Amino acid sequence: MLILRVLPGVAVMCSLAFAAAAQNFPSRPVRMIVPFPPGGSTDLVARVAAQKLSELWGQQVVIDNRGGANGMIGADLVAKASADGYTAVLGTIGPFAINAGLYKMSYDIARDFAPITYTANIANVLVVHPSIAAKDVKELLALAKAKPGQLSFGSSGTGGAPHMAVELFKLLAQVNVVHVPYKGGGPAMADLVGGQISASFASMPSAIPFIKAGKLRALGVSASKRSPALPDTPTVAEAGVAGFAVLDWQGLFTTAKTPPAVVAKFNADVVRVLAMPDVVERLNAAGVEIQTSTPAAWGDFVKTEVAKWGKVVKDAGLKVE
Repeated sequence: MLILRVLPGVAVMCSLAFAAAAQNFPSRPVRMIVPFPPGGSTDLVARVAAQKLSELWGQQVVIDNRGGANGMIGADLVAKASADGYTAVLGTIGPFAINAGLYKMSYDIARDFAPITYTANIANVLVVHPSIAAKDVKELLALAKAKPGQLSFGSSGTGGAPHMAVELFKLLAQVNVVHVPYKGGGPAMADLVGGQISASFASMPSAIPFIKAGKLRALGVSASKRSPALPDTPTVAEAGVAGFAVLDWQGLFTTAKTPPAVVAKFNADVVRVLAMPDVVERLNAAGVEIQTSTPAAWGDFVKTEVAKWGKVVKDAGLKVE
């Protein structure tokens, strides 16, 4: 009887403590891990959001780039962090969906993370080095068929959206091209611009400056519709590969068992800054489509993606390279 009388009081005290934690959050700097090297689309969105959150909170949001293992090194740091909301990760389709079917991971997506919010969808763009004699997708296909195994496609790493785009391109177009995985989109882009590789399904934020400077040639957008950031560039599907469509997504997670009130405040503030007109303008211009959600909706979406891509990996017989 004594226990039954005490338990309601304990519950009330815990509830008050969680509410106080949320009201004071953040009272010190917050670390936002980007599980890839600087220079990619995830890094761009994280830095734009971090700047606005720092201004809103009066506390610095520190970007921590932890590339490697297709995002799993950075994700693992958050899985093992204190459950207080002060460490978050901007996760993408690779480490938070596709990897579950490819690797034996040190973390469990459903068990070890608390979803915060969806942040963005990002189409990739098929780009080639100017030395490649292809002005459009059909010419690239002809070149690939004439020189099987000689065209190299770089990606941000095995299991990411750019890699899945290469595999789908190979499958639908029936061409033999070589996939070259890097430790992030930035290093892949550097080698593509330098001519060390032939092509890539690169993120728009990282590719657009080089396209405009004439250092890369855009042949097609990976999404099912054209991008306002590259209105004159057709989709890969309309340019010659019927049925092709691959869209990257990203969103924020913190450590599991973080107080729900803290997660709710984090969510509300991120949604708020991503709706600011200057943020929308800057990210849209880079080819980033902002999309936000509730923590529950974001968690449910990721669960469906894990199942979806797990089946794709299994059916395609994909292995870690």
